[in-house]
Amino acid sequence: MKTLKFLMFIGVISIGLLAFDKIQQDEWPVPAKYQKMKNPTEADKENLALGKSLYAKHCKSCHGKEGLGDGPKAEEVDGNLGDFSSKEFQSQSDGALFYKSYFGKDDMPNYEKKMTEEDMWLVIHHLRTLAE
Repeated sequence: MKTLKFLMFIGVISIGLLAFDKIQQDEWPVPAKYQKMKNPTEADKENLALGKSLYAKHCKSCHGKEGLGDGPKAEEVDGNLGDFSSKEFQSQSDGALFYKSYFGKDDMPNYEKKMTEEDMWLVIHHLRTLAE
């Protein structure tokens, strides 16, 4: 009987730890420096067009044309690709979006060697156009 109780205790603890690990994986902490950053580029017609073009080249294959996480490569990616039109996504600061998009995490690639910081800021302008 003691063995059964012990095994049940171990099982409950294991499930709790797995659930905590899942919660931790879903979080994406952004350093304060980036939380407060403002987009240094202007959201004019030319920059919006450039941002859309860069998004199409680097992001659309996973995140989809409208940022719904339904691109042709989406099924190859573990984790949530997000919905860029959602209030939750759009409520993030420009700096937070820049940090997550530029530096990546897990299946989200790092773009430091693929595009300039200025180009990523242009993508952020495009992401803002995807709001609901």
